[in-house]
Amino acid sequence: MIFQFKLPDIGEGITEAEIVEWLVKEKENVKEDQPIIKIETDKAVVELPSPHKGKIVKLYCRKGDVIKVGSVIAGIEVKEKRKKTGAEKAGGVVGFLEEASSVVVVRAKKVNSVSKLSPKILALPSVRELSKEKNIDISSIKGSGLGGRITKEDILKAVEAKPIIKKKYDLYGHINRIALKGARKTIAKKMLESSKKAASVTHIDEIDVTDLAKLKEVEHKRGIKITYLPYIIKAVVLALKKYPVINSSLEGDEIIIKKYYNIGIAVDTKDGLIVPVLKGADKKDLYKIAKEIAELADKARNRTIDLADLKGSSFTITNIGSIGGLYSTPIINPPEAAILALGRIMEKPIVMNDKVIIRKILPASLTFDHQILDGAEAARFINKVKSLLQNTKEVFNKK
Repeated sequence: MIFQFKLPDIGEGITEAEIVEWLVKEKENVKEDQPIIKIETDKAVVELPSPHKGKIVKLYCRKGDVIKVGSVIAGIEVKEKRKKTGAEKAGGVVGFLEEASSVVVVRAKKVNSVSKLSPKILALPSVRELSKEKNIDISSIKGSGLGGRITKEDILKAVEAKPIIKKKYDLYGHINRIALKGARKTIAKKMLESSKKAASVTHIDEIDVTDLAKLKEVEHKRGIKITYLPYIIKAVVLALKKYPVINSSLEGDEIIIKKYYNIGIAVDTKDGLIVPVLKGADKKDLYKIAKEIAELADKARNRTIDLADLKGSSFTITNIGSIGGLYSTPIINPPEAAILALGRIMEKPIVMNDKVIIRKILPASLTFDHQILDGAEAARFINKVKSLLQNTKEVFNKK
């Protein structure tokens, strides 16, 4: 029998994926759980395993195709009939969806029907008229109505998928068009979602990290290379425990206080900003934090990060200082209550004890949701972070 291998629902609201690479060819024998295809969702590159041992008889899509969840991507010949597993019936990350009434592969905005067409076209006169009006070949459409009847909705969907002629110039000269897809599309969607749901306000301050820089230099002399970020994460977690409303989210008429401390770390990649999550930051020492964030950042840049490592953050830190710039107004990572942006550490003249001295200053910008907390609470939180980063002997010498 031929098993229809469909693009599974891998969660997180993902509805489609782009084919990165086929790892097998037609007529090739495969083992159960053998990786057969690489796909790119809007969050990561994922390998999908074969659900059965058998022979690949048909590959329904090519590299670069954008495939909807539930679409058939391969036909696998298996030796004997079998009952569908619970995972297949339910769908999910390791399961497969029940057969759809039609399967459509989007390839360069051209619709190709995978399933066989009925010899008789069932459609109302008004639907046939609409197909002519929209210049759609009605015989190329698989109907979604009762008994395979073609509906107006089927025609309109086909219109959306038709090749669109786009000019390579506007009124003023030539232009290039870049598709909004992958991580960039996800960022756009989440940022727009944040602007619609959060009443964002940004609180800015400066943190004297002169003593912290000395402590960091001592660690380097001991052969331990550690950045400022693990120290900052430690301070942020302690401050979140002191002001728990900042480690929260808004759901309807309730503020949900998180009793876990999962810190999202924004990482700049060639595909856009990706936010891997350091889980249980309150339970890890500085060196464990440093090791894990380095590993997560490396996986994010190589697009090999597991989807589970992109979920569950309760508070996010983004660092613009590594590139340049002092202050910013970061956009909250929904559904969180706040996000902290760090600027470039600079040497600055400061008056202390009636003397002007040079100190190392870290700019900090905290964007928070004014629906959940007020400016006073945001200021207290930043003051606590400042106090912890400036009181290195009490906090960090204990590791």
